[in-house]
Amino acid sequence: MTVTLLHTAEAHCATFEALRDRIAPGAPLVQVVRADWLARAQHGMTPALEAEIAEAVGRAKGPVICTCTTIGPAAEAAGAIRVDWPMMREAARIGGPILMTYALESTWTPSLGLLERALAEAGHSATVHPMPLARYWPLFVAGEGQAFATVIAGEIRQVVRGGRDLGCVVLAQVSMAGAAPLLADLNVPVLASPELALRAGLAL
Repeated sequence: MTVTLLHTAEAHCATFEALRDRIAPGAPLVQVVRADWLARAQHGMTPALEAEIAEAVGRAKGPVICTCTTIGPAAEAAGAIRVDWPMMREAARIGGPILMTYALESTWTPSLGLLERALAEAGHSATVHPMPLARYWPLFVAGEGQAFATVIAGEIRQVVRGGRDLGCVVLAQVSMAGAAPLLADLNVPVLASPELALRAGLAL
């Protein structure tokens, strides 16, 4: 079965290829990159953009995973899996308080809405602490993925070691996933979306 991935950043292709090779060698992936979708969505979702996303989802043979949080609601409406949905369900299972980090302002509202849906589905309530890190987004845009992951991890480490009571940390964007292995020594689960989402897509 082919899994199609809708990306808005070329850098995500290597992330998911590496994951596929580790957890499902040989599984066919189709990766579509549309950076323009994110650029347009940051100014507000339009019917024309929604139609383009729906057309891409409709053309795919097999499950579709949308890896962009900002356009996630539109992709989900067309039948795609939002990359952060399996992660949000895991966060709801673990419980709060939940620290949610994000580096793009347009990510916050859809991420919070999805987490609240997961909490409601699980029958839980939790305090969600926002952690905006937009000042570091230019690193990712410039292709400095390791530097981006390192500074994100450093900020999270400061908060956790500062003594804040947390059930888990949610890395709201696929771009942040590289910070998770840098925080493996913390006594708080740090959740990233790519592997959870790919496993969900492969299971369909």
